[in-house]
Amino acid sequence: DFLFFWGGVFLITTTLVALFKKENELTPTKEETKGITDTYRLLFSIIKMPAVLTFCLLILTGKVGFSAADAVTGLKLVEEGVPKEHLALLAVPMVPLQIILPLIISKYTAGPQPLNTFYKAMPFRLLLGLEFCFLVWWTPKVRHEGGFPVYYYAVVLLSYALHQITLYSMYVAIMAFNAKVSDPLIGGTYMTLLNTVSNLGGNWPSTVALWLVDPLTVKECVGAQEQTCGTTVAAEV
Repeated sequence: DFLFFWGGVFLITTTLVALFKKENELTPTKEETKGITDTYRLLFSIIKMPAVLTFCLLILTGKVGFSAADAVTGLKLVEEGVPKEHLALLAVPMVPLQIILPLIISKYTAGPQPLNTFYKAMPFRLLLGLEFCFLVWWTPKVRHEGGFPVYYYAVVLLSYALHQITLYSMYVAIMAFNAKVSDPLIGGTYMTLLNTVSNLGGNWPSTVALWLVDPLTVKECVGAQEQTCGTTVAAEV
């Protein structure tokens, strides 16, 4: 029902925009690109620049340190018995924070060195990864028959809030830097390239972390002598 409702809202609003929004008559400006071939040729020339290559290497590997904590923590909490609907409810108080944070952080990324905010937020985000590990370890110890105490959810909420601060500090800083270094004449193409690499730098470490969870998890078989549970098949047996 939720997806159906918002799908309907999306269709209605975009249809209204298509019907009633009129473009202003503007004098065509000089453009660097004319078609798909020119665009990709331009992207290739941009990415060959030494500074762009170095920056791409930075943003492709900069999120490896906290990818596992970001991708696996919520799943492990559910595995330890935290109801999924409770974790979903904890996302509601995060919405105002997610709206306010970019407004606050943008004041610090508007200067000549927006990546300073990225660098300063990184160690705190790495430390929060250790705190998430502690949270997963602590979860089964506070669980009781009725579920989890209120103070447990308060700790989870605070942890998520601190994580959002570091996450948005890095995200807004990268966006500000991409906007600053992009050539205005081809700003859209330039920024799209850098933002795509930035998104890829956040996605591939999470995918690898999720893939490695099972083989790196130590398991013991209770009541089955000389039986290992290292693989999914062995665990089912």
